[in-house]
Amino acid sequence: MKAPFTGLRKRAEGSVQPFFALIVGLLLIPAAGAVTSQSFKVSATIVPGCAVATGSGGLLGTLDFGTHNGVESAPVSTSFVPNGALSIACTPGVALSMSINGGQNYSSVRRMKRSGGTELVPYRLYSSSSLAANSEIGVNQAIPVTYTNSNNIALPLFGVALLTGFSPAGTYSDQLTVTLSW
Repeated sequence: MKAPFTGLRKRAEGSVQPFFALIVGLLLIPAAGAVTSQSFKVSATIVPGCAVATGSGGLLGTLDFGTHNGVESAPVSTSFVPNGALSIACTPGVALSMSINGGQNYSSVRRMKRSGGTELVPYRLYSSSSLAANSEIGVNQAIPVTYTNSNNIALPLFGVALLTGFSPAGTYSDQLTVTLSW
């Protein structure tokens, strides 16, 4: 009885051994020829641009000429005071410019209007603290904004109100729109 099983066993062993040899050989071949490292490309494209944050309310800041006597007759100057949350940053090298509309009361010159009245006080805007005529900012005129720190850009904005000495008491104001372009 042992004889038939012995022959079957030898035949099975004869078939299994080459099968296992084939499996082991296949497992070794990919390992021997496998690539264990490969490179890939990493890239980014930076485009020129700017970011402007104004905080709540959306106001960039104020140009406040202060409080004056109604009979005062003189030009009064001031400079732009940015809102505490105003932040302007640009990609280094970006050519930034600003333009400012005529405001709510424009008629050949920008004018502030008395609250609750019709009286007007004219004023002019300048891009230089020298207030030189050649730095006056016309309506919607593109003015270059130069900067040395691209993460902290200040708007070059100065003003002169032309007090006439005949202005009724009250608060005079105007609202302008600044457009930044790059």
